[in-house]
Amino acid sequence: MPSRVTQDQIDTFQRDGVVLIKGLFADHVETLRAGIERNMAEPGPYAAENLKAGEGGRFFDDYCNWTRIPEFEDVIRNSPAAEVAADLMKSNRVQVFHDHVLVKEPGTSKPTPWHQDGPYYFVDGVQNVSFWSPMDVVTTASLRCVARSHAWPKPVLPTRWLAETSFYPNEDDYMPVPDPEAEGMDIKEWEMQPGDAVAFNFGTLHGARGNTSTSRRRAFSLRLVGDDARYVERPGRTSPPFPGHDMKPGQVLREDWFPVIYRRGK
Repeated sequence: MPSRVTQDQIDTFQRDGVVLIKGLFADHVETLRAGIERNMAEPGPYAAENLKAGEGGRFFDDYCNWTRIPEFEDVIRNSPAAEVAADLMKSNRVQVFHDHVLVKEPGTSKPTPWHQDGPYYFVDGVQNVSFWSPMDVVTTASLRCVARSHAWPKPVLPTRWLAETSFYPNEDDYMPVPDPEAEGMDIKEWEMQPGDAVAFNFGTLHGARGNTSTSRRRAFSLRLVGDDARYVERPGRTSPPFPGHDMKPGQVLREDWFPVIYRRGK
């Protein structure tokens, strides 16, 4: 069976840490929309409302719900995402790390702050990918990624989105959060149709504009890891925390919690 991604897309992902995959979830949009509605009606323990008093709109996010929301599990197991991830990561196997839902209702001017996902996670390795897919037409509230930031020598300081304080005590191990526009960085951003996906590395600096349009911006994100993913201890509680995981540094992520959903040649 031919690959669902081109060699050029694989090369771009490896070089830039980000690439657009048109139509990745196009056959699963209605299923994902239903899952997002279920998630918002029945939020999980990590659900958050990311606005301060007086900020307009609504910015809802929640993660780690795929095992209790059947629509998400269906898409994770039956969409092309796992196979595409294996190709992009150049990995022989793919494990689920977690799902993430982000909803910006109309009139939500607050942007998603610039950040890298990797420092929040307890995963070490370079074979990883996040897929960010809108369930609505996106012209101005799109994901924005800084090309080649996954190759920076130091990770970017992780912060708490609302409090805007450092996530961990060891600030010297990180570089300050940059201002990509002011610093003239190569920012990748696309107009997108429902089911398109931006694929980006856990080390890629990214953010998103506010949603000042009159339509919703529902996004489903899926985080996957490959062959070299290993558990690493951080100097504080990670996000997601996965309490009780009992993993040790250097261990492959436990497959009963982070199942393998694709093996090359299987």
